[in-house]
Amino acid sequence: MKKSSTYNFVLAAFGAAIIAVLAQVTIPLPLIPITGQTLAVGLVVTILGTRVGTLSVLLYILLGAASLPVFSGMSGGLVILVGPTGGYIVGFLVTAILMGLYLDTFGLTIFHAIVANIIGMVVTLAFGTTWLKIVGDLTWTAAFIGGAAPFIVVGIVKAVLAAWFGVIVRRRLERAHLISFSGAQTLAERN
Repeated sequence: MKKSSTYNFVLAAFGAAIIAVLAQVTIPLPLIPITGQTLAVGLVVTILGTRVGTLSVLLYILLGAASLPVFSGMSGGLVILVGPTGGYIVGFLVTAILMGLYLDTFGLTIFHAIVANIIGMVVTLAFGTTWLKIVGDLTWTAAFIGGAAPFIVVGIVKAVLAAWFGVIVRRRLERAHLISFSGAQTLAERN
């Protein structure tokens, strides 16, 4: 059964709220903190799919840009988006699209969800590191050491967790008829 656009928007708002809540889980590091945002983005896209998951991420970014305290450390505003962590946040949008497209193409299995989430981690780190280099006027080496290297192992762990929990939750929500996707995608997911 296809859900209405209003229902999908409510799901997207719920997804944005999950990202906002997990963004407050922070482990401080010198340049860029480790946060629950990336875990949340992977989880939301794995559960809600390309369209609704990407809408969730976009809504999250817009809420933060409008100065609502949804970014890590209960922060918000355009100043965050143009600051050192802005590239990661903007990268979440591209991450959501690419993850969703990967899962649409290959289907929802634990393996493919892990691959999609690792792709998402790489994309987020690439956007964040590039922006950190520009904003911080750093060399590529310094930007990589400060903006990507400390997050690779943690990112892989978060990718696996987001994939595993995401697949379980999505399948349960589908069985309960609370979310639905196109017939071709659903068949691929069952295999």
